[in-house]
Amino acid sequence: MAFGRSRRDKRPPVEPVTLKILVAGGFGVGKTTAVGAVSEIRPLRTEERLTEAGRRVDDLEGVESKTTTTVAMDFGRITLREDLVLYLFGTPGQDRFWFLWDELAQGALGAVVLADTRRLEDCFAAVDYFERRRIPFTVAVNVFEGSERFPPETVRAALDLDPEVPVLFCDARDRSSVRDVLVAVVENALERAAREREPVAT
Repeated sequence: MAFGRSRRDKRPPVEPVTLKILVAGGFGVGKTTAVGAVSEIRPLRTEERLTEAGRRVDDLEGVESKTTTTVAMDFGRITLREDLVLYLFGTPGQDRFWFLWDELAQGALGAVVLADTRRLEDCFAAVDYFERRRIPFTVAVNVFEGSERFPPETVRAALDLDPEVPVLFCDARDRSSVRDVLVAVVENALERAAREREPVAT
């Protein structure tokens, strides 16, 4: 009688946990680039060409060469581990599309706020949005060519961030750099959730 290899050694397939992460920040800060760099699937983009009418509405100072803009969202996916998958939702950067943020934020574990030190004020609104809704977030400074690199504590002070908000540096074009930021976002969100579950000493 012939015996095959025992099937008891085979582990059942792991059903991965899926988490929703937002990628936010100001206009032209690199959100679409970051989602595209790290996504293992072809990212969904809702970019449209900037028109002359839009140029009168959108502030293009510092991003004069930008020719397209996200009008709804970017979407991508990355598997961090066999049992952990992140769904990435890049938010639109202009004020006139902010009505979409509440829809995109539903069910999000956490967020990354991309920042450009040349236009740091552009991410104030995103920081304020996540603070008001108590969504854990990590600030990632996108290191653009020619931009001055400041210490994390200088960025923290400029944005008036709470001490528990991580401040990192990244290159939105580089997969491993963006992946490291996303790992930090998940860790920060889970640590905050654990702190909030701790009983209050009386």
